[in-house]
Amino acid sequence: MQFKLSILDLAPVPEGSTPADAFANSAALAQRAEQLGYHRYWLAEHHNMAGIASAATSVVIGHVAAATSRIRVGAGGVMLPNHAPLVIAEQFGTLESLFPGRIDLGLGRAPGTDQATAHALRRTLTGGVDRFPEDVRELQRYFSDARAAVEATPGHGLNVPIWILGSSLYGASLAAAFGLPYAFASHFAPAAMMQAIAVYRERFQPSAQLDAPYVMLGYNICAADSEQEAHYWRSSSLQAFINLRNGRPGKLPPPVEGFEAQLTPQDRYLLEQIGTCSSVGTQDTVREDLRQFLHTTGADEIMVVAQIFDHAARVRSCEIGMAAARELAA
Repeated sequence: MQFKLSILDLAPVPEGSTPADAFANSAALAQRAEQLGYHRYWLAEHHNMAGIASAATSVVIGHVAAATSRIRVGAGGVMLPNHAPLVIAEQFGTLESLFPGRIDLGLGRAPGTDQATAHALRRTLTGGVDRFPEDVRELQRYFSDARAAVEATPGHGLNVPIWILGSSLYGASLAAAFGLPYAFASHFAPAAMMQAIAVYRERFQPSAQLDAPYVMLGYNICAADSEQEAHYWRSSSLQAFINLRNGRPGKLPPPVEGFEAQLTPQDRYLLEQIGTCSSVGTQDTVREDLRQFLHTTGADEIMVVAQIFDHAARVRSCEIGMAAARELAA
């Protein structure tokens, strides 16, 4: 069973800590991920969220890339409607120039925040999500070696790999039409996952970047040396998800013993959305859950998400996740 394993880091800010702590933890986790053999390490753009420190995504990518030497580092993703394509081309052209052959650029269509913050981010821009396909094409032109009146410096001719991210059929269709790799956000919105995968594979058109469809899927893993410990650490991300869905975003809460048994029916229903693309438990549990997930989806790559309050426990979860993946590959 051949597949790649990667990490999506939301640069979590646990209660009682600061963004500076989150950045130090991200660099340390990326270094360990590189040692373990993870394929890539992505960070995501979110704004006005106290529990996520990666708002200035390209800056944090540079921080992580500087702390490592081989692992691919990138955005999962940059929310393109928030930015002028030229600015993103220059930022990622700079990263590619500093860390050649290691930078990825995943692009999302959503603002990655609330409406008031989206307005603050885009106050000088027009078009928003409606311009997304045109903005992607514009970005591709900046990375190409075609001559134009406006060129990205650095960026021109660097051909930074572009991915399309999504949680609906829109992103799947666009990635297929443009011949780009597709990353589906199944770790928090799995409802349309199988349909999106099918649409992408059926409609894929080869491009200069990619000659065959390539699917990456988000997957929550909270692994520990005992089932009880894994469920204990998992309670932090469950609390954060419920708080976000109920309009109460904040820092990552500390774990709670027996949290899942205390859930209300409404909260339990909310969490069922993400449970289908999650594994919580020991190495044996993670291995078998991954086996079933890969058998169902045929994913080319799994991107692990691990929102865990304690940094050492998060590192341990990633160690166990890779050990489980190696058992599958063998």
